[in-house]
Amino acid sequence: MTVTGIGGFFFRARDPGALRGWYRTHLGVGGEGYDPWRQAAGPTMFLPFGSSTDYWPADKPWLLNLRVDNLDAVLARLNAAGIAVTTDPAWDSPEAGRFARIHDPESNPIELWEPPVPV
Repeated sequence: MTVTGIGGFFFRARDPGALRGWYRTHLGVGGEGYDPWRQAAGPTMFLPFGSSTDYWPADKPWLLNLRVDNLDAVLARLNAAGIAVTTDPAWDSPEAGRFARIHDPESNPIELWEPPVPV
């Protein structure tokens, strides 16, 4: 018997309803109430980092990485909504794909990842 995927991502929020709405509106993540989010099949990284990593802010115990299929379109939508986006060409590579960073209204870090196109 093996694990077949991630069944959920649960975290504390000051205003859970508002944060659920923000994720649904801006990222298309989550359903109404407890309706599940049906995600596309694809790669998922499960990767613990060292406690001293500087890959995301030290005051946050986790970094949510969301896989996207068109990073440019997602970033355009986020920018139009006034959501600050950080990109860095050094993060991108043909082997790993493309990345961008945003924060939700409660300052939780979110990495957006467009996997590389298979050759």
